[in-house]
Amino acid sequence: MPLRGQRHRAFMLCELDLSKSLSKSAAAPRLKALESRLRLLQYAVQEANVPIVICLEGWNGCGRGEVIKKLSELLDPRLYQVDRGRPPSPFELRYHFLWRYQLTLPRRGEMVIFDHSWYARVLEDRCGRLVKKKLWRLAYSQINEFEHWLVDDGTVLIKFWLHISRKEQRCRFRAFRKDPLLRWKVTKEYWRQHRRYNRWLKAAEEMIARCGTAYAPWTLIAAEDPHWARVRALETVVARMEGALQFQLPELKPGDKKNGKPESRFRSSRKRGPEPRVAEEPAEAETGA
Repeated sequence: MPLRGQRHRAFMLCELDLSKSLSKSAAAPRLKALESRLRLLQYAVQEANVPIVICLEGWNGCGRGEVIKKLSELLDPRLYQVDRGRPPSPFELRYHFLWRYQLTLPRRGEMVIFDHSWYARVLEDRCGRLVKKKLWRLAYSQINEFEHWLVDDGTVLIKFWLHISRKEQRCRFRAFRKDPLLRWKVTKEYWRQHRRYNRWLKAAEEMIARCGTAYAPWTLIAAEDPHWARVRALETVVARMEGALQFQLPELKPGDKKNGKPESRFRSSRKRGPEPRVAEEPAEAETGA
């Protein structure tokens, strides 16, 4: 559900229907249909020179990594990159908190997926009391201005909040601890967020209310069922990419997937420069007798 700007009201996220689910058999054909469509759209937005920014926010253990994994399986790796959320370095702390994200913005026709983004300022920094209150309160208007600038410049900005209940988060943490391959995920920071769930909930609700604008709306996803969350996220990405195109996207033919990139379909009318000359291999130097 896309959420546009509105005044903050209590228990907004608690009103989200977390019972939405999708069986694996029902999700498979929808994901299959999205697979070819998403790849075709990726080449189309490249030809149209449209940059795509995806911000994935949500609780620890909510399934952001699974959404990124599915996107990574479907996208051409030459045209996107993933920026993993991390604390700023001492060098980055010398600059405005948005500076390091500006360095990672995509070039025209490419995509960047932020696993945690500039919203760390009003989530981690606020809930962990890493900065003064006046700084994170000021960040709302700064973020809105930054996102307005991105959209005005032609960027398609897609923002997700993946929501799970406190009970579900605890169940997932316990399941991770029992699995030797997933045990590494559950850190002290994860349990710290779980203990402060209500504090984070208040911060997330205010963030969504104050930074959900007409030009950069939020999409809230009930993420307790992983199949539903993945399909809903991918369908949203496809819909937003289709909306960014200024021409009709051709229907995908059965043989297109095997033929690779459909360059002929999106060939631009812009005049291209002359083909670069290929340097000839130099002759071997003669040696004296």
